[in-house]
Amino acid sequence: MPFEASSWRRGSALRVVGPCLLLLLALLAFPRAARSDTSPGALVSAEAMPGGPEGAQAVRVIYWSTSLSGEPVKVSGVIISPAGEPPAGGRPVVAWAHPTTGVVSRCAPSLASGFFGSVQGLGEMLQKGFVVTATDYPGLGTPEVHPYLVGESEARAVIDTVRAARGLAGTHAGDRFVVWGHSQGGHAALFTGIIAARYAPELKLVGVAAAAPATDLATLMSDDMGTSGGNNVTAMTLWSWSRVYGAPLDAVVTAQAEPVVDHLAGLCLESLSDAFSRLGPTEGLKKGFLKVDNLADREPWRRLLAENSPGPLPAHIPVFLAQGASDPLVRPSITEAYRDRLCKAGNRVDFVLLAKVGHLFIARDTAADAVAWMAARFAGQPAPDNCGQR
Repeated sequence: MPFEASSWRRGSALRVVGPCLLLLLALLAFPRAARSDTSPGALVSAEAMPGGPEGAQAVRVIYWSTSLSGEPVKVSGVIISPAGEPPAGGRPVVAWAHPTTGVVSRCAPSLASGFFGSVQGLGEMLQKGFVVTATDYPGLGTPEVHPYLVGESEARAVIDTVRAARGLAGTHAGDRFVVWGHSQGGHAALFTGIIAARYAPELKLVGVAAAAPATDLATLMSDDMGTSGGNNVTAMTLWSWSRVYGAPLDAVVTAQAEPVVDHLAGLCLESLSDAFSRLGPTEGLKKGFLKVDNLADREPWRRLLAENSPGPLPAHIPVFLAQGASDPLVRPSITEAYRDRLCKAGNRVDFVLLAKVGHLFIARDTAADAVAWMAARFAGQPAPDNCGQR
């Protein structure tokens, strides 16, 4: 964090340089402290990020999480904290869970030039005094294979960013948090709600906010098969799960399509140019690249699809659920069916359906509502519930 102290009077310099020096000293200390601590959320490294929101502290971190096998695994992400005095008990935390960006290491959102613009509602959250964390998920930004749409893995990485924030000097992060995610991130948000009490009993999850979440994975992949978006999601899922779970790819993918699936797995999906770069390879899947009509008809894919489709959350957790009525990828009827499951389980659900909005912009277009909903949860207000409405 550069500064010119020589031209300032001593008093002014101390007010500005002091926090910078504290942050610098803290960042230098993390790599040494982390060598012997591999507990979930422990920091491995921390580096100040340029280009962040004005007045905020933005730090790219590597921290420890827990792999599917129960072993420590390094995960990268970003922690952003606002300026100003923290409240008693620490600042509330919003854990942002990002949508699909790819399945290989270089597709980590924290490595992208437009990272700060990709966190929906970031400015409003900082203005309200929230610390914002943003995991990359395992295997994005780190060498491991990314467990794409693997709920337990995503949720652990999300929760451990909150733990990491609590260990990062200058954030003053408290123990209360909300998770907010879009698409794959909505899937991660729902699984966070499912495992939070078991995985991190020292934290207090006060709400789950999800925009166009992936819920019923078997239906998602069967309904969208043949579309560009659906074929890409299925190809990335099969590629990842064949490596994460050892599920045989050649049992469900034709020999002609396997090289195309491998090629698509190496491409990111973070910008319009990325989307255009996938158009050519995706054409190679249009004539049908699966040996089965429905992945849910073949094991172990049937079991894996079921395991990674989120069930109901604990009834005490309120949910903000947003959906675009014109979404061709995550279809409104699927999200509405999941909403109904939550309602039957006793959750208070604030369901927002926006007309003429598709998959890409639903988180952006509902961010202001989501942030207001989060602020009310942190304030301890009764959660709104429109379960009885249609």
